[in-house]
Amino acid sequence: MQFEEQGTVGTDRYTVVPRSLSFVLCDDALLLLRGAPDKRIWANRLNGLGGHIEPSEDPRQGARREIREEAGLAPRDLELRAIVHVSGHAGHPGVMLFVFVGHAEERTIRPSSEGTLEWHALDALPWDEMVADLPYLLPRVLASRQRTPIFGRYTIDASGEICYQFMDPGSGSREEA
Repeated sequence: MQFEEQGTVGTDRYTVVPRSLSFVLCDDALLLLRGAPDKRIWANRLNGLGGHIEPSEDPRQGARREIREEAGLAPRDLELRAIVHVSGHAGHPGVMLFVFVGHAEERTIRPSSEGTLEWHALDALPWDEMVADLPYLLPRVLASRQRTPIFGRYTIDASGEICYQFMDPGSGSREEA
């Protein structure tokens, strides 16, 4: 098949940017990244590790690279737990977010220019310091043990607020958060 047969060349079709978001666990703790104060987005907010997936990578390769670059870790497993479509608007592309959970053998991390790495106990997560969608997304991906990933969709309502919707892969029912 030729690239042109994919239907993306010379069209004004809606596009998405592929990104990974990974959550690394070690024992009873979760690694989060507090965005550097000078970051354009999510400054001083806690998030997982991740970023853009490069053209030569599949989503898992991109997630592994981002974890290595941002924390110096190589999780022994990295499971796809969710795929979230963050809708674009007003001529801007959306994001297709591939969410992974992995486990590290130890808590030794390397500093990151992206921000400060912090281990947090799973039973005392600082929800109010996180990026806005994590209180809705994170409990779902940490609890999920199904082979089918959770499917999510983030849309923008008339007031400009983001609405979070998730589909339970087991029942097929959609839940708004």
